[in-house]
Amino acid sequence: MEAYQLITVLGPTASGKTTFAAALAERLDTEIISADSRQIYRSMDIGTGKDLADYTVNGKQIPYHLIDICEPGYKYNVFEYQHDFFRAYQSIREKGKLPVLCGGTGMYIEAVLKGYKLLDVPQNPALRESLRDKSLAELEEILAGYKLLHNKTDVDTAQRAIRAIEIEEYYKNEAPDINEYEPLNSLIIGIDIDRELRREKISRRLRARLDEGMVEEIRTIMATGVKPEDLIYYGLEYKFLTLYIIGELSYEEMVSQLEIAIHQFAKRQMTWFRGMERRGCTIHWINATLPTEEKIGRTLELLKR
Repeated sequence: MEAYQLITVLGPTASGKTTFAAALAERLDTEIISADSRQIYRSMDIGTGKDLADYTVNGKQIPYHLIDICEPGYKYNVFEYQHDFFRAYQSIREKGKLPVLCGGTGMYIEAVLKGYKLLDVPQNPALRESLRDKSLAELEEILAGYKLLHNKTDVDTAQRAIRAIEIEEYYKNEAPDINEYEPLNSLIIGIDIDRELRREKISRRLRARLDEGMVEEIRTIMATGVKPEDLIYYGLEYKFLTLYIIGELSYEEMVSQLEIAIHQFAKRQMTWFRGMERRGCTIHWINATLPTEEKIGRTLELLKR
């Protein structure tokens, strides 16, 4: 078999994948490419869980890519991600290093591993108008009728669901006829965390981030002129905290609804990863509770096979 071109570390939110990926990158003297659809935004630090301190291992700063590359309010997409990924990937490979891709956005990961044929999808004003008054549940039902190119794990607002439908409709009529990128032969490591432990860590982490100033972070972003609806577009923390800040939710409602939404998001992430396995990706699952050294050892053994 051809030597691996990449190591991919994936897992649901709160599984500890970034800490492990950084330790692995330090051991291999390489660099990390992020696969997180929210961490690309500057200033959105606490809410996206960047935890940039994780990239310092044994006093060494691990170089990372595709974090803090866009301003809040911009609507980044998987087409852009694929191009940005391959630029970062080539720059690391040119140094003779084996890149580590790390994240939980399944569509981003699958798009680069499989070299998906992607197009830069323009807005469809007529379609958007026809969908404007539909509920999120109705939009999800419409979206389910397509073959789901889009990353449904991130579709937790009506605005994102409409964009997902827009993408699917465009691809139905304008399918690209060439592959811009070749698939990559990646060793894929999945961080497998028990459901109850995952729920406990999500709940504990949410409260810690609120204590760290997540509400103030979002107020600060809004003060720069970013519209509430643009923050709501990003979903999860940015959706519910913005609704609290503009007075549509009480603090208690915000915390309760956000906690439920993050648990649902983690479940959808796992559904996507299981789908990747059905679509031909071999994921080697490693228990999240194992010591970091043991996780690294198992990964190095797999690399040698």
